[in-house]
Amino acid sequence: MSERIYMSSPDVGEAEEQAVVAAMRSGWIAPLGPDVDAFERELADRLGVAHAVALSSGTAALHLGLLTLGVEPGDVVLTSSMTFAATANAIVYTGAEPYFIDADPATGNMDVALLREALTELRDAGERVSAIVPVDLLGKAVDYTAILALADEFGVPVLSDAAESLGATHAGRAAGSFGRASVVSFNGNKIMTTSGGGMLLTDDAEVAQHVRYLATQARQPVVHYEHTDIGYNYRMSNLLAALGRAQLTRLDAMIARRREMRELYKALFADVDGVEVFGADGDEADNVWLTSILVDAETTGWEPSALAAALAEDSIESRPLWKPMHAQPVFAGARSKTSGASESLFARGLTLPSGSALTPSQRERVLAAIRGFLTR
Repeated sequence: MSERIYMSSPDVGEAEEQAVVAAMRSGWIAPLGPDVDAFERELADRLGVAHAVALSSGTAALHLGLLTLGVEPGDVVLTSSMTFAATANAIVYTGAEPYFIDADPATGNMDVALLREALTELRDAGERVSAIVPVDLLGKAVDYTAILALADEFGVPVLSDAAESLGATHAGRAAGSFGRASVVSFNGNKIMTTSGGGMLLTDDAEVAQHVRYLATQARQPVVHYEHTDIGYNYRMSNLLAALGRAQLTRLDAMIARRREMRELYKALFADVDGVEVFGADGDEADNVWLTSILVDAETTGWEPSALAAALAEDSIESRPLWKPMHAQPVFAGARSKTSGASESLFARGLTLPSGSALTPSQRERVLAAIRGFLTR
């Protein structure tokens, strides 16, 4: 059996090893420490925001961000349907109701026209919409220009789920710097990793302070343990922050490597009728975290699952695009504003190996397996 090739395995090496060893030798093993403080400053500077709070996961950052924005049980939070479950789960943690907005078929990101429809209907019904959580899909930032204007019109704060888009931009501004606050993820498969981890970023000092407070068990600033609020154990380990700092120095190079792989896919599929590289138009602003294709089976004569099976025969990982949240059994009773776009993307999409850690021989093995399938 050939060595397995993953879609987006961690890209770590000597720099990360040296950083983690140095952190261990410093004695700062527990959560918090100088590497956490430095990682927060460095990422905030990179994204052009005033404050950053390093946390145990992107999901934790979403949860605390929503709580800090005042989301309460019984509220409605509008979010993208085309996303990973963590986005919706964090809303449920607060006791609020996730309301799913379908995708723009060209990008997979939140459909702004449908968002307006939902906001209008909920306002007219007298329901409290306490936040909008747009998701940057596969590294492409949503249309923040339009969404923030709409949010201002309706008086609803935006918490940007930029878990997948660190290093991307919109209108020349960094993903992770939009809304009242933004969230990024450092999970093992992301553009850069701290193994697990995430960060909340904001220009609002009060938001940052409250998130930091909740993340440290809502402990009062007294000598003994005093608590007046329910808190959470959500802070990042100093060791993982050291790993993240090393990764951040390599972020641009890792994005460039992923972009190279996307260009190879573009060239491979350029003359294949019925196949397009998803979101390739205007992808110079993406971080190209993952590259997916869309397959028109009536034209190609084959389904995305057939290519996935062929890749699996050579121990190469691939995966469909996210199954929309409004189609997930756990959210069967949730409200949504749909057009059929995200379900179509789920049916036609396949995500291919995209990681910056792919070696030249692994890249060629993936491309050769696809060529072999296409010429069967």
